[in-house]
Amino acid sequence: MAQGVKNRFPDLGVLALLWFAGLYMRLPILVAPALSPAIADELALSQTHIGALTTLPVFMLALGALMGSLLIMRLGARNALILALVVVALGSAARGLAHTPTTLLVFSGLMGLGIAVMQPSLPALLPRWLTPTRIALGTACYMNGMLMGEFTGAGLTLPVIMPLTGDSWRATLAVWSLPALLVALALTLPRRDYGEKSTSTQWLPELRDPLMWKLGFLLGGTASLFFGTNAYMASVLEQRGEIERLDTTLFFFNLAQVGASLLMLVMAHRWVARRSPVIASAGISVAAMLGFLLLEGWPGVAFAVTMSFFAGVLLILIVALPPQLADSGHAGRLSAGNFTIGYTLAFFVPLLGGALADVTGNSLAAVWLILAFAAITVPIALRLKLPD
Repeated sequence: MAQGVKNRFPDLGVLALLWFAGLYMRLPILVAPALSPAIADELALSQTHIGALTTLPVFMLALGALMGSLLIMRLGARNALILALVVVALGSAARGLAHTPTTLLVFSGLMGLGIAVMQPSLPALLPRWLTPTRIALGTACYMNGMLMGEFTGAGLTLPVIMPLTGDSWRATLAVWSLPALLVALALTLPRRDYGEKSTSTQWLPELRDPLMWKLGFLLGGTASLFFGTNAYMASVLEQRGEIERLDTTLFFFNLAQVGASLLMLVMAHRWVARRSPVIASAGISVAAMLGFLLLEGWPGVAFAVTMSFFAGVLLILIVALPPQLADSGHAGRLSAGNFTIGYTLAFFVPLLGGALADVTGNSLAAVWLILAFAAITVPIALRLKLPD
């Protein structure tokens, strides 16, 4: 630990800030599936447009991850995070000003770039703000906030926020987005500095790092399952004649990831950086997705919720590894490479699924393609060089 450590902000306050920052890594994205029917009606969106509304920001997470690594080197992890949050707030709210599909997707892409910078900034910030024994807890904390953002964005938008805004999808986007500016302001408060500052000028990930590629493909598989199913849930349920279940299904589908993050708050110190939990969560999430595709009605919904839960566990296990295995400087680079690979896959796989659904006229085709890709990534977990 560095000499002269600054520590003028309580641990609980730091964990709270990490939680709120994590909230805005997913909340603005997962508002889109709930609002997609209203937006599609007004702007005449195709199935491909509907999929891109959720997955384009995911693609920006891939494109912007390397920019995040560069900004961390230039500005520091805290300042990069603050700048990113401002971009997220303004870009997300600006989607409510769109009057064409193109404008809507441009603002969605800008928002995604902001979130992309947040993703490596948080792992890089953890060793600066927390002692080594609390890094796993810090990861679980901001991931709990992130997954709570998925739940609140997708699960509470239709039953709670839309009635308060007069069923205006434009006003709903503003209500969810602009409070991120307050979080950005609060991030200026902590004065903490554990560990030695990195003097490295390297910001590009090491392309020959096998761990980065393994984690990237595993992240791509689990993110494709979650984002893709969210994006096409309305279309699948409508095809099955179950559209009346959309609100409830989205609510519990995203609540399951909150449950996963709560479990990880307790189990992070036992499961993080171990291979067996990664293998188990990857396998169960794929098996549960198969159950959702094969069964209709509430049994199918139950399998979808199960898939979401274990995909959430897997996501946290993957994201938690870089700050556990690398110092502050390299953790940001490893995370950036991981996110670049994973979210590039998580964009193209569901988008190809949407194109397949448009060609075949079968919404289930999109989700079958996503499942096939996720299943291919499961054996990668067996090759992770981690203790069991």
